[in-house]
Amino acid sequence: MIKLERTSVMNLENAVRGARNPMNSWARSDSYYDGQGQYILGPNDLDLAIRLRKAGSDHRKYLRQVLVSVDITAPMYWWKEYDTYKVATVANSTSTMHKITSKPFDIDDFSHDHMTASTEQFMQGIVDELESIRLRYIESKDKKDWYDIIQLLPSSYNQMRTCSLNYETLINIYFARKDHKLAEWHTFCDWILTLPYARELIVCAD
Repeated sequence: MIKLERTSVMNLENAVRGARNPMNSWARSDSYYDGQGQYILGPNDLDLAIRLRKAGSDHRKYLRQVLVSVDITAPMYWWKEYDTYKVATVANSTSTMHKITSKPFDIDDFSHDHMTASTEQFMQGIVDELESIRLRYIESKDKKDWYDIIQLLPSSYNQMRTCSLNYETLINIYFARKDHKLAEWHTFCDWILTLPYARELIVCAD
């Protein structure tokens, strides 16, 4: 299970303007804001942006300036793979350290959408045990109970993080993960395709 919410794409105007700096070609810029406040790349700017994208990472530096913010809720086993991408990413997460005992455990706190029925039944037993320990900790404040929760917590536990990335990073993620075994990566790559000019500037589809 993975959810991507509250997506914002920022700084496209400035990034494309900067792409014209090397040749002092600002007069050829033809982009504009539409009636909904969306920045629309004109034919000249889009052609330049695509040519620079195809020319390789040294020439498409402007894509590092197209910024994306998104709230991602995903299981810990997915976050371990996402954490490979440490360059040009920032994330603020909900805290298991401070808030893991602040609400009752429920099976929907965990990704279980691909479990077989028998495994899901077993998982429910783990959730029930976690809740029992949580209630004991609420009463006792015994650190041993807290450690029982932290060390028993399955990697399917869902965590939400507010993430900041850029289009260059998303190029790397898309081509590294689009054929991955985990279904969460397919959902993530599908989300990438919904971003403004993703097919031209990230996927570079002809």
